Amino acid sequence: MPEPLITVRRLRKTYGSGAGEIQAIGDVSFDLSVGEFLAVVGPSGCGKTTLLRILAGLARPSAGAALFQGTPITGPRDGIGVVFQEPILLPWRTVHQNVLLPVELLGLDLEAGLLRAEGLLDLVGLAEFRDRYIWELSGGMQQRVALARALMNEPLLLLMDEPFGALDAMTREQMNVELQQICRRTGKSTVFITHNLLEAVFLADRVLVLTPRPARVRADVRIDLPPRSAGSVHTPEFGAYVRTLDGYIKG
Repeated sequence: MPEPLITVRRLRKTYGSGAGEIQAIGDVSFDLSVGEFLAVVGPSGCGKTTLLRILAGLARPSAGAALFQGTPITGPRDGIGVVFQEPILLPWRTVHQNVLLPVELLGLDLEAGLLRAEGLLDLVGLAEFRDRYIWELSGGMQQRVALARALMNEPLLLLMDEPFGALDAMTREQMNVELQQICRRTGKSTVFITHNLLEAVFLADRVLVLTPRPARVRADVRIDLPPRSAGSVHTPEFGAYVRTLDGYIKG
């Protein structure tokens, strides 16, 4: 059997504070296969973002292990792209210049980077906006820029922390459809943090349900549905998965 892309074993995270220690993650274990889309859901404040930060190398676990291709994740590294809830773009730069930022920061080949940036802007539907400034774009378009930038270095793993949470419902639905299509075309392994169960069932191959803080895995649910479309949310099978996840969260 192929080695998992991500391996998490007995992961724990504790923060110190003036009022004492706060345990964000109690005991979390799971694997992520190559090409798999994993959604992580759970109550607000249960440690979902902390888990993603550990996978991104932006936080260190207090105990246990998080491995990328069998190697401990000890800091930001090649092969992992991150998209946050806020796009964190540079408003004084154009769309194209924002997407090119990783090439400049890492000193990569500029000519190859220019070609890849053009291809990614086409992939996320922003080719005609390449020379616009960030402040000229809608929230959904800004998240497309952030996604293109995260894909710039051809990561094996894409980490997304509620990237559409601040968008209106209609834009969010559109972004979910587009993200599903992009992941299908690129074959990226993805960990997607969300509190929206409809979103989780629409996008994911598996859904990891976490308990209230300190986070533990309450359920690992495989979504056995064909590729989803906008109409999938109205089917009985889709609704059954949403109710199952809701039951685990409330349980």
